[in-house]
Amino acid sequence: MHHDLALQQMSEDDDRSPPLDLRSASINKTRNCSGAISSSGSCSASSSSSSSVPVAVPITEYHPDQVLENVLENVLHFLTSRRDRNAASLVCKSWWRAEAMTRSELFIGNCYAVSPYRATRRFRRVRALVLKGKPRFADFNLMPPDWGAHFRPWVSVMADAYPWLEKICLKRMSVTNEDLQLLSESFSGFKELMLVCCEGFGTNGLAFIASKCGKLRVLDLIETEVTDNGVDWISCFPEGETCLESLIFDCVECAINFEALEKLVARSPLLKKLRLNRNVSIGQMYRLMIKAPQLTHLGTGSFSSLEGDPELDYSSAFSACKSLVCLSGFREIVSDYLPAIYPVCANLTSLNFSYANITTEQLKPIISNCYKLQIFWVLDSICDEGLQAVAATCKELRELRVFPIDAQEDVEGPVSEVGLQAISEGCKKLQSILYFCQRMTNAAVIAMSKNCPDLEVFRLCIMERRRPDHVTGEPMDEGFGAIVMNCKKLTRLAVSGLLTDRAFSYIGKYGKLVRTLSVAFAGDSDAALKYVLEGCPRLQKLEIRDSPFGDAALQSGLHHYYNMRFLWMSSCGLTRVGCQEIARAMPHLVVEVIRSESEEMVDDYVETLYMYRSLEEPRRDAPEFVTILRADG
Repeated sequence: MHHDLALQQMSEDDDRSPPLDLRSASINKTRNCSGAISSSGSCSASSSSSSSVPVAVPITEYHPDQVLENVLENVLHFLTSRRDRNAASLVCKSWWRAEAMTRSELFIGNCYAVSPYRATRRFRRVRALVLKGKPRFADFNLMPPDWGAHFRPWVSVMADAYPWLEKICLKRMSVTNEDLQLLSESFSGFKELMLVCCEGFGTNGLAFIASKCGKLRVLDLIETEVTDNGVDWISCFPEGETCLESLIFDCVECAINFEALEKLVARSPLLKKLRLNRNVSIGQMYRLMIKAPQLTHLGTGSFSSLEGDPELDYSSAFSACKSLVCLSGFREIVSDYLPAIYPVCANLTSLNFSYANITTEQLKPIISNCYKLQIFWVLDSICDEGLQAVAATCKELRELRVFPIDAQEDVEGPVSEVGLQAISEGCKKLQSILYFCQRMTNAAVIAMSKNCPDLEVFRLCIMERRRPDHVTGEPMDEGFGAIVMNCKKLTRLAVSGLLTDRAFSYIGKYGKLVRTLSVAFAGDSDAALKYVLEGCPRLQKLEIRDSPFGDAALQSGLHHYYNMRFLWMSSCGLTRVGCQEIARAMPHLVVEVIRSESEEMVDDYVETLYMYRSLEEPRRDAPEFVTILRADG
């Protein structure tokens, strides 16, 4: 049972989503339980009052534990937080069994932390699966592409264990066309597929999903690589009215059959979310909007015209979409068309300009009407002045991401501490920020910590390595120290700039809720990492690159590694001997030493260390450039 409790704990994550609605099943169970008990009682009462002749009445005996489990199952159906469910399962064996029988959504934060066989044996009524593969640093080409995270073992086992499965969300997994074919043929009631940062499949696989999942409601492809197999997958959706509610394919680079897409949209009356790829012009988008005025989320595609496109009243199409609250896309934007979105700005709660190279002057008339905006992603081409305009209007802003249009270190970027301070003064309800810049000051970061105390996510990326406060020349220690001191809800932190061990002492002392920490080019010595590992009890995910932390720093976390999902360290000061000591001390920790495919083995130097907890033996699909260190090694 110890291993199964560990599996329960592995399902914890910052992201929370409720399980599928099981209230009808709960009601039926209540009826069955209460009906059986009450009928037994009423029979006994009626027999004693109506006749003195003894009548043989069958009596059902109920074991106290069985009654308790029935009651618990009915109660647990309404417990939607994964963390709360995990806590409930640890009370006793009865609660552990009841929680397993009522869990409809299963979250696996690392596909190698547990086998699909163990997961399906423990949780037998799952209808929705969230499964994650590679760590986040894989997004930055820090992990060789063929490292693993294959979906095949999971879909093969689930095809037998969960024939009623309705929903799958995969992140950073390797998925093949054959996997998608098996999925489409195995789950007759399948409704939702979301693939985030996945790779390995193409339009063939999409065709299987489109043609064979007749009850499909959601097909979302987000930052996912899709190979062009020459198959017209849009045309594979069955004729007649569809159940589609969300269709997202803005990351698909290959051309699509627009006529088939137009017909699909027309026969999808429930469609609320539609995000188009760059091959869809603004004229084609107009035609789709006319057929789907019920849209709430729209990804515009290229937002530029094709040769031969007629001049249309694009503003009228946006005006007709009365429910539109989320806009994205703008991949090859022509600024002359931007006024077309003015009619919907007042209703927008989410606006994504992260692909749109727009200027301050182009942004101002748009943002000045976005009073309800809560999520805003944008390129730094809007400059500090553009961020000041955001701060002046968007008082309800909860999440801001500012991406660089040019990520080179030696370029003086267009946003700085001026924009950050303006946001902190104008958007005091801010909860999450990702901010790329070339220069920053402690004063601006301290101001944000005081003005935005509800911050849960603070990710500041000063792109020039080890750059100090550009006004005082001091390290950025006090700024990041203020963030962890003043933002009591902080769960995710990414640090950058010139940081000494003092900054990490602040994190260890005050970052008691921090679950994810990302570090790059920071720290003076092993003491910095020791402060964090000994001081942050909630730490789950630790990502470190190009920092002076060696074996002694690694050893300081022995007490905590079983409580973490993973530790990633690349280009630090680790040795194979030091990593082997961790493997010996913690046999249930998988210790992977990774080198690039072209890199030759260097005797004792470890380029990349990836450690994660697991209930299983080390994986068998590790490629040649991965060495898994064993306890007996």
